[in-house]
Amino acid sequence: MTSAPSKGRDTRRWFRRLAAAAGLVAMCTLPMATAGAAPSRDGRPSAHALLYVSDYGNNRVVALPPQGGDQTPVPFEDLVRPTGMVGDVAGRLYVSDTGNNRVVVLAAHGGGQSTVPTDGLSRPLGLALDRARNLYVADSFNDRVVKVSLATGTQTTVPTTGLLHPWGLALDAAGNLYVSDFVNDRVVKVAGDGSGQSTIPTVGLSQPTGLALSAAGDLYIADSGNNRVVKIAAGGNQSTVPTTGLSDPLGLALDGCGGLYIADGFNNRVVRVQETGGGQTTLTATGLNTPTGLAFLPTGTRP
Repeated sequence: MTSAPSKGRDTRRWFRRLAAAAGLVAMCTLPMATAGAAPSRDGRPSAHALLYVSDYGNNRVVALPPQGGDQTPVPFEDLVRPTGMVGDVAGRLYVSDTGNNRVVVLAAHGGGQSTVPTDGLSRPLGLALDRARNLYVADSFNDRVVKVSLATGTQTTVPTTGLLHPWGLALDAAGNLYVSDFVNDRVVKVAGDGSGQSTIPTVGLSQPTGLALSAAGDLYIADSGNNRVVKIAAGGNQSTVPTTGLSDPLGLALDGCGGLYIADGFNNRVVRVQETGGGQTTLTATGLNTPTGLAFLPTGTRP
């Protein structure tokens, strides 16, 4: 993966094969779970945590203060086209190093970078982490999701059917895994109790990418082919999140204070909107090139 995608229809094809040949104020804390945000030590994120952005086209990760302030680089080494991210309660930040077919992790407070032991990954994308320290990886070119125990290093394949380039991942409190099935224009749910896979009822999705789950059980989907974000309410109703001018939205994150963050890929920016609608703002950032993944870390931690 050597260059950022060009715009237009060729770009759609690029994403359809996952970058095919080559290739997301106040102290306010509420419960949440997202594909790109880890819970804090008491199970809640903070609106004052830094937002981490995988800057795909620049082969780097940067940190943005959501309420404004200076952008800072995160000291990863030798990344090639980073995408999905997730953080843990110890302050470690995991990144899909997509171009290198691996997942890397940066320890908190300057503890250094290492590679997560995996076997046979091909263009990994979305990441999710459960409370038992199992890391889930959307292994896109292998059309599967793998589960890696960070305690033992054991890798298994999550039982799924018919995935074509899985992209975004999210876990709910019951351990159910949500997967955006990019080429099949759908989101599937893999039951945490082992009872099987189902398809989330949606209308008109095209190339879904990032996912985020709210505390209320609302599922947000970056509907990249339609340049929008859709919300599937806990009760099943679908609506479109009010946004302006998105172009290939990719990663999503929630701050637990009603803020939804969107990696607006081809506009080279990150925007924040209210979950309840409106209030769109663009975060201050410099030189982003196809931001792809978003993540919050727990309160008080930083790599």
